[in-house]
Amino acid sequence: KPEMVQLLTKLQADSGDQGEAQPMTQEMLEQLLQESPELELDAEQGEVDSNMSMFAQNIMKEAGAPPPNSQPGEGYGPLLHDDDSGGELEAREPATYVYDEWDFRANDYKPRWCIVKEKMVEEGDITFYQESLKTYSALSNHIRRQFELIMPESMRKTYRLIDGEDIDLNAALEAWADLKMGIPPDEKIYWHRQRNRREVAVVFLLDMSASTAEAIDEGRQTVDDRDAPDDPVEYMVWLRRRREGLVRRNYKRIIDLEKEGTTLLINALESIGDTYGIYGFSGYGRENVEFYVIKDIDEEFSDKVKRRIDKVTPLHATRMGAAIRHATTKLENQDAKTKIMFLISDGRPQDRGYSREGVEKEYAVHDTHMALVEAKRKDIIPFCLTVDKAGHDYLKSMCGDMGYEVLTDIWSLPERLPMLYRQLTSVR
Repeated sequence: KPEMVQLLTKLQADSGDQGEAQPMTQEMLEQLLQESPELELDAEQGEVDSNMSMFAQNIMKEAGAPPPNSQPGEGYGPLLHDDDSGGELEAREPATYVYDEWDFRANDYKPRWCIVKEKMVEEGDITFYQESLKTYSALSNHIRRQFELIMPESMRKTYRLIDGEDIDLNAALEAWADLKMGIPPDEKIYWHRQRNRREVAVVFLLDMSASTAEAIDEGRQTVDDRDAPDDPVEYMVWLRRRREGLVRRNYKRIIDLEKEGTTLLINALESIGDTYGIYGFSGYGRENVEFYVIKDIDEEFSDKVKRRIDKVTPLHATRMGAAIRHATTKLENQDAKTKIMFLISDGRPQDRGYSREGVEKEYAVHDTHMALVEAKRKDIIPFCLTVDKAGHDYLKSMCGDMGYEVLTDIWSLPERLPMLYRQLTSVR
């Protein structure tokens, strides 16, 4: 959690200023994590203790804290590719999947390198879905009308049938006139609406990394930010209250716009009958790539899906390659003429042992590019949409000749997302 690193850094800075203050230890951090209301570990107590210790150690590493019993000047060193010496992984739990990872340095795959854990998003409050449609009511109606323009051929009427939904008035009048004239009438006096589904299947991948918690207006200091206390102990209490939802958040985050755009998109997609799935991805390390199901591609839309959108929240890192490969398996099994993968992100791929800011970034970009190429080879059309203004720097390498767009005005995300989808599918 970024708040944990922020807290650790704050405490270490305070201890440096005060001289005699006790520095934050790994044991102290573990205690703080155990009391965190957002941290959920589905495991036995022994496993929880082990995972907690590893998580705390990784946070200490990220913050640059010295390891226990170290000499002055010693440290953990960089985390980049610290799992290179690891071996192949096995999927030993239900709903887990193993994928290779592309190593551009070796020009070869690392076999069975990542584990993707598929999880269903919890159900929250349906209010978020309803309020989003209410907030964007005019835009929602406009988008829906635009989508319905795609429909006519798939919903056209066929006339002069022996049986059908209703009587074809023109054919019935002709038959009545023939009958009056003593001519045997034509029995084909019905019409039927051809309910052909568009042969389109799409998967939407939402970035649920910690960075999507960023407030959209970076220049505006929010009320709860101003109220953050300077005292480290009081800060821990404030932080916990904030994460429990007791401190009101009065600003929008990147993830909120992703969710609003998804809501408008769902409302439009339901009007044209396209097959679609909506997923989120995050994780921490190659052994824990989290793939969250908001609406599975074979699942009917329902109030459950609406409630899941409310629970989409910023989590950890973004190992995009593994998430894309798992989404590809979802799409390749669909019987559709057009298959599209729509990736929505706020930045470059980044994860422990994958890529870090300020160090070698190419590894993650190359693996993500290869995952997109693999999807394209299976007749899937990838498209990447990012709200990262620096996106051109890496998207050219990551996407190659595949489509992408850098959205400079993040506030336009809810409107742009459905429109991009319509453009992608209407020209096929």
